[in-house]
Amino acid sequence: MDKLSAMRAFVRVVECASFTRAAETLGWPKPTVSRWVQWLEGEVKIVLLKRTARGVTVTPGGAAYFERASRILAEVDDLEAGLSSERAAPSGHLRVDVGSAMAQTILVPALPDFFARYPGIDLKLGVSDRPVDLVSENIDCVLRTGDLRDESLVARRLGQFRWLVCASPEYLKQHGVPAHPKDLEGGAHRVVGYFFHRTGRVYPFVLSKDGERVEVECPPSFATNDIMATLEAGVRGLGIIRTTTATAHQHLKSGTLQPVLADWSTEAVPFYVVYPSHRHLNARLRVFIDWVAELFAPYDSSANQDEA
Repeated sequence: MDKLSAMRAFVRVVECASFTRAAETLGWPKPTVSRWVQWLEGEVKIVLLKRTARGVTVTPGGAAYFERASRILAEVDDLEAGLSSERAAPSGHLRVDVGSAMAQTILVPALPDFFARYPGIDLKLGVSDRPVDLVSENIDCVLRTGDLRDESLVARRLGQFRWLVCASPEYLKQHGVPAHPKDLEGGAHRVVGYFFHRTGRVYPFVLSKDGERVEVECPPSFATNDIMATLEAGVRGLGIIRTTTATAHQHLKSGTLQPVLADWSTEAVPFYVVYPSHRHLNARLRVFIDWVAELFAPYDSSANQDEA
């Protein structure tokens, strides 16, 4: 039997903690994956996996073998990539997950440039704001905002967005321009809120200026849990919205949205490209990450303070 195939089967079972999920991600029948692992255990003469009614766990010996096998498979992939000139012309499948706002406003509009540079890469783009399991779902990398706490992941910081308070010119002409965050309270203005889908809590507007920090709890006339819906509500004149500098970028350039309380600073939101720490950084993933870093550089408010 093919030891490299057996090692791939074993490594993927450990990553997925499931023979079924491993078979799905490899595109192999489950009995084949099971046979490969059993054969490998016979070859190395130790038990690599412990099978229970609750699932699959790796033994201490299996954990040590997993680390070495992962490195060997990565080296084999590198060798094959070099022989096939993949580094010069990366090819193959790449699966990426990204939040809806980032996908619609930045990533998807720029994809013609990516495919012009790398026509051999087949990209499968998942668009969602839900937490994803990169290993069990066989995702190569995700683009996410906010603080990251999972130490099993490698995160490359691409920069930061800033929150932005804005409204349509028509709304401001009709209702006036607020001069202070407190002007948003008391019903003088219509405010479009953004709420957390699990609790329904509407996020406050938090702004700072000259040492003064104001957290405004604005009773919204309309609230949504989708940042693109919030953006559209602002463009349509439904009220004052809070969105990110990146999301509103094109509307600010065209004038369909105007900044409000621009002399007040807002919170920063870091954004990252994230991938599993043990996942081999192959040529196609490497060029995608570098391309994304280049793409997002103009939206980095820490480097472009005029957009903050």
